[in-house]
Amino acid sequence: MIGDDAKAWVVHVACSKPKDLGYAAEVWSRQALARHIREHAVEAGFPALSRAAKATVHRILAAQTLHPEKVKYYLERRDPDFEGKMRNILIVYQDVELQNARRAAGEAASGTITVSVDEKPGVQAIANTAPDLPPVPGQHPKTGRDHEYERLGTCSILAALDLQDGHITARVEDRHRSVEFISLLSDLDARYPPDCTIRIILDNHSAHISKETRAFLSTRPNRFQYVLTPKHGSWLNIVETLFGKMARSFLRHIRVQSLAELKARILKGIAEINAAPVVHRWKNFKALEPD
Repeated sequence: MIGDDAKAWVVHVACSKPKDLGYAAEVWSRQALARHIREHAVEAGFPALSRAAKATVHRILAAQTLHPEKVKYYLERRDPDFEGKMRNILIVYQDVELQNARRAAGEAASGTITVSVDEKPGVQAIANTAPDLPPVPGQHPKTGRDHEYERLGTCSILAALDLQDGHITARVEDRHRSVEFISLLSDLDARYPPDCTIRIILDNHSAHISKETRAFLSTRPNRFQYVLTPKHGSWLNIVETLFGKMARSFLRHIRVQSLAELKARILKGIAEINAAPVVHRWKNFKALEPD
């Protein structure tokens, strides 16, 4: 008979890391956990577990809905001002919604343009080493692709998503340093009327706040207004939905013969989106509601 105290010990061991008990593994497998339980049951004072099988350990953990063999990632909030910065972002999105509603009603446009900016680094240029095989009825219904491939390098997508009309201003660069980010700011500066304020939602990447970038901004006083997302709060930036759209569409399964081809196809994909732009909206404003 396995008592509650013995079961509690099993749960305690399961919630510890194997490496802390002298093993190489980071997480338990059911088999390794059961072996440890059997080997240490007597010295722990629970002889009833000295012959516990893997199924026994499984039943004990299942009663607690524990899965020590699995890891679920979470994002720790390391910004003490997270709530305040999140609120500022949502207020901007709410303001954009009001501006768009006024524009749809025929009212004069606001003097502020809001764009959501970020980079997608490390986009891989991957080449096939053998031709793809087209689907053949009755043989193989899917495109055939050899499992071997060749890496040709990576590039970064720098994108600014207009939250009023859905237009994308983008660059595809080898890197995403201050000089590339300043080039994106220059593109935005050239695109919009000189008398409007360009409000930018972006994170604290070093290129966004470097001395080179700040020097550029100083040459255009009152032209750009930063609204910074909190640390580990990139999900608050609407442009991330655009990168997700790219990943699901023209970047999906992409194969190229050169890094230059990858860059050209990314720009072509962005041009196709701009041909029928979609306004990205933030739909959840519960954080702005009073308690």
